[in-house]
Amino acid sequence: MLRTALRNVFAHKARLLMTVLAVMLGVAFVSGTLVFTSTISDAYTKSSEQGFDHVDVRLQPDEDADEGRPGDPPPLTQDLLDRAAALPGVKSATGNVAGFAALADKDGDLVGDGWSTSGANYYPGTGDGGRGEDPRYPMQDGRGPENANEIAIDAKTAERTGYEVGDTPRMSVDGPVLEPTITGVFTTDDGNVAAGGSLVLFDTKTAQDLFTKPGEYTEIDLAAAPGTSEKQLRAEAQKILPAESEALTGTKLADDQAREIEQGMDGLRTAMLAFAGIALFVGIFLIANTFTMLVAQRTKELALLRAVGASRRQVTRSVLFEAVAVGTVAALAGLAAGAGIGAGLRSLMGATGQTVPDGPLIVSPSTVIVSLVVGIVVTVLAAWLPARRAAKIPPVAAMSSVHAQASTRSLVVRNVIGAVIAGGGALMVVAGTTADDGKALMGGGAAVLLIGIFVLTPLLSRPLIALSAPLLRMFGVSGKLARQNAVRNPRRTAATASALMIGLTLITGLTVIGSGISNAIDKMATDAMKADYSVSMSNFTPLSPEVEKKLSELDEVTASSPLRTVPVAIGGDEEDLTAVKGEAVGQLLELDFAEGSFDGLAEGVPAGGGAAKAIVDDDTAEDEGWKMGDTIEVTYQDGAKGALTVSGIYHGNEMIKGIMLDTSVVNSHVDKITDFEVWLKTEGGESGAMKDKLEAALGDNPAIAVMNEEDVSEAIAGLISMMLNILYAMLGMAVLVAVLGVINTLAMSVFERSQEIGMLRAIGLDRRAVKRMVRLESLVISLFGGVLGIGLGVFLGWAAGELISSSLDTYSLVLPWERMGYFLAGAALVGMLAALWPARRASRLNMLAAIKSE
Repeated sequence: MLRTALRNVFAHKARLLMTVLAVMLGVAFVSGTLVFTSTISDAYTKSSEQGFDHVDVRLQPDEDADEGRPGDPPPLTQDLLDRAAALPGVKSATGNVAGFAALADKDGDLVGDGWSTSGANYYPGTGDGGRGEDPRYPMQDGRGPENANEIAIDAKTAERTGYEVGDTPRMSVDGPVLEPTITGVFTTDDGNVAAGGSLVLFDTKTAQDLFTKPGEYTEIDLAAAPGTSEKQLRAEAQKILPAESEALTGTKLADDQAREIEQGMDGLRTAMLAFAGIALFVGIFLIANTFTMLVAQRTKELALLRAVGASRRQVTRSVLFEAVAVGTVAALAGLAAGAGIGAGLRSLMGATGQTVPDGPLIVSPSTVIVSLVVGIVVTVLAAWLPARRAAKIPPVAAMSSVHAQASTRSLVVRNVIGAVIAGGGALMVVAGTTADDGKALMGGGAAVLLIGIFVLTPLLSRPLIALSAPLLRMFGVSGKLARQNAVRNPRRTAATASALMIGLTLITGLTVIGSGISNAIDKMATDAMKADYSVSMSNFTPLSPEVEKKLSELDEVTASSPLRTVPVAIGGDEEDLTAVKGEAVGQLLELDFAEGSFDGLAEGVPAGGGAAKAIVDDDTAEDEGWKMGDTIEVTYQDGAKGALTVSGIYHGNEMIKGIMLDTSVVNSHVDKITDFEVWLKTEGGESGAMKDKLEAALGDNPAIAVMNEEDVSEAIAGLISMMLNILYAMLGMAVLVAVLGVINTLAMSVFERSQEIGMLRAIGLDRRAVKRMVRLESLVISLFGGVLGIGLGVFLGWAAGELISSSLDTYSLVLPWERMGYFLAGAALVGMLAALWPARRASRLNMLAAIKSE
């Protein structure tokens, strides 16, 4: 039986090719994901290890410390650095200052991707022989910066931008444009630089002025003297640690960073594997279809094996042996293709500017094992039902082909089961829209609904395909035959259409949800905004108060206000206050007040002391039990106590909520005044000329975004579209597998109907009409799957939207008719393309040979 199974595999190579391709694509996606994420993770991990080569112990603020003080822990001081340098076993002590620094290239565009464009201090330490050099940043050309008008840049940034020593690039740290001179180009093993970011070095005093305060550091690195271990040095350092600080060894820092990298890769890996799973699930329909048709074509052969003594179990095993052979070949091919995909994705990141540290391609043993197991198991599982069905056919019935058509009873049983499953799934989905935690219930219901619809698809195929009859009549005999062929074998049509249905269900559902969220966020952001412009850093880092001051001095600006976030403690819990200009905020922001108004915010703290006025959103007021006129006791960042009186309660949303008060109340209590955003009202409203003038006033700074209402809407829509396009690309694998399924079904259908096609040719149907018949059959099946998929996608998108609307007030159902039209047209295109080869094959059949075939 084993030899028979292998002979059948080699005898039907062409027929099994599509199955091999389907499994290969799914496995390639799985192995490619594992190779890509392992390669990136390994590269970043090794880069992070190199980044801590010069660090044995690091002193840093403890973000998790709870000292009852709101805000971030305080930076480290010069006094601590001096005491650390004098500790036993310390070879050198380096004070680090770091923050965001945006560098523009020669075309005025921001270098790097924003988040990894950083700045730090060049620290000529005492452990380098007194040469005045920082051993962390060896100079490739020139020297380190020595004053506020000098910087050094990393060698990779210099290579990308073409900057050299002596150039004066434009840059920004928190808003105002700086134009320092490049005095040096250095090399570094910093992971962010290796990954495509940029690093700008300032002298220590300038870095402190820009990022902290004079005499303060963000970190202190200690190098151990010979004979001193990391643990010994850490124990000494802990003796001098101030409150809200911690000492970590270089090994611990490298391990923590490697763990963070791995966790970051986990999310990407999980998402990509989920889409690979979808592609494999769709491939199951193709595999099952293929083996069903192969078994049906070999029914007499299997019956003969039964007649000469083969048992049912042996027949089943012979088919499963074929599946193992096919799965093994497909898995090995998929593994090889996956390695190529992993390398390609890494190269693609480089081509888009998101480069990663250098490192080898990682194909781990676990990747090989997973790929083989996935390919073989999926193929065998898909082939099990056709194998079992083949073994159950009595030899006499098989010889006379009385088994060929499914009985009416079996279809009735299938329809009843399908109706029950689909109904139960739909009820679960609807129930999930009102449940307290409906995500799991809705997700489970969606899966059950899809299974139920798949079971019901043979029943649905007849009425839905019948709707195409008026259109198909336009194509005469070819159209009529195409419709009849499409419903001749409902189970096969169902399996073929279901593969396409699943892909389009997910694509349509995601599009409906994405459109609704985009509309909700847009409505949330723009409905409350009366300002003509919003100004912020392009990567949403803190903005200098000088920006608002400079813009407010323009004659065309009629009202302006910064938006500042200030941490305070209320009742032992840390909260963030929103500080604005009380006298201007009413002209810039539209809030729906339940009680009170903006009036009184600009008064600040009363002259004789007392409570300043503040407004609060209704949800916060309800949670805290606050009412109009109530007093809120607060503790500011500097430890000072204060009081606020509730003078207004407004309806908030995810964009604007919490406690809002005047900037004058909090400015004296924060370590460093920074803005998150600036709102502007201009004379005559927004215009292209006004926007240009605002940008010019800020020195055409590439790190600052000046946006009107339309820009805000486009930014939101662009972000949602980018996410959807990524999801479309990943789901495209499932659609590609579905296309292979359509091709495979049509090709085998043509083979099965060879005699019939030969007879049609003999009585006058020409080659063109035969091609048209096969194409129309493919078109009808694809549109059937497309209509089901889009309908299910809209239903699931609506249900998910109902769940989202419970936490996002502005959410409403938005049906993207244009995109859904594209999806339906895409399904039609799939049908036409999939039919090219089968239609050509059918038209070229020799009619006499076909008539004589069995």
